[in-house]
Amino acid sequence: MIAIKNVITYIGDYIKHTDKIFWLLTMVATFYGLCLIASQQRADDVNFLKTQVLAVCIGYIAAVVISVFDYNFIAKFWWILAGVSLLLTVAVFFIGIQVGGTDDVGWIRLPGGMTFQPSELTKICFIITFSKHLAYLAEKDKLHNFIGVVTLILHAMIPIALIHLQGDDGAALVFGLMFVIMTFAAGVQLRYFIVLFACIIGAIPVLWTQILNDDQKNRLMVLFSSDDTSFRTYGWQQYQGKVSIASGGLFGKGLFEGPRVERQVVPYQENDFIFTVAGEELGFIGCIAILVLFALMLLKILRSASKACNPLGKNICIGYFALIAVQVVINLGMVLGILPVVGITLPFFSSGGSSVACLYLGVGLVQSVFMHPTDNNRSVKIELNKTIRGSVFTH
Repeated sequence: MIAIKNVITYIGDYIKHTDKIFWLLTMVATFYGLCLIASQQRADDVNFLKTQVLAVCIGYIAAVVISVFDYNFIAKFWWILAGVSLLLTVAVFFIGIQVGGTDDVGWIRLPGGMTFQPSELTKICFIITFSKHLAYLAEKDKLHNFIGVVTLILHAMIPIALIHLQGDDGAALVFGLMFVIMTFAAGVQLRYFIVLFACIIGAIPVLWTQILNDDQKNRLMVLFSSDDTSFRTYGWQQYQGKVSIASGGLFGKGLFEGPRVERQVVPYQENDFIFTVAGEELGFIGCIAILVLFALMLLKILRSASKACNPLGKNICIGYFALIAVQVVINLGMVLGILPVVGITLPFFSSGGSSVACLYLGVGLVQSVFMHPTDNNRSVKIELNKTIRGSVFTH
């Protein structure tokens, strides 16, 4: 009875210290996404919903465990996280496979026929290692130093280069934008960004002639074309996606009632184009609900960043903010035909076990920052840790 009482007290202390609104927002977004995937299941023999539910459960449990630990303690093992993510990313070159609907070899087959995409885990590991790097430079007053900025660039170029070589330029773009947002928020001087963007603009001819393949060029060019042939080739998915969204009107056809969803008119609508399912079946209101959820979620992450007691906590929150914001903007840009299709999922909504499970790892990190508002080098332990110790000794 005493052990049960201690467990109940522990759970109560955990709930007391956690960011309940942020948990609620992520869970609502996840449930919303599961409903859209369940509706899409009518058009496919593959059970995406089962995989998604399993991944959500694993990710949620992992997030709770991560949130209990002080993020300062977790960041001490940055070298292990860097090594594991690097090992998995490199392993893709030797044992990687390609899954349906993709044009890159970025997955590893797991026992039981399941697959795992290492780049999703690498995003979370990068948030921790890069946050630690930024905090270290800030502590040593080297954040404005040229050599310090160069080390940050080299740090970011490792995952960007490796994932580009795998053929997943969409993920490489996400890493690049995360790097820009995190360094800017950390206080790196504006002149370095001006030089960076000048270099990018100057490199456009080289990128077009030497880096981008014909498929990538066509995806870009179709954005500026009104030719019927373009719509039926590289622009087909985006064109049909926009038609599906428009067909929903204000309130949509009704969940599980969309005829275009049932016929799977939009290719791979369970993944990158899940927003089209919301548009057709739940209409403009359903689409706005998604945008509001993300807006509130991002505001809560920024709130946690503002309350962080040290640069490390702030950097971790900004890193996760950048990950969510960048993927949302790119994904919606793809679906609406504003940006080229680059294979970026809509966080918490798109089907993809690796993606949603790893997103919850990030939720755990943000919760850890929220739950540990004082520097562990000069603070007493929170009541949650007292409860854990009391439970162990009593038992």
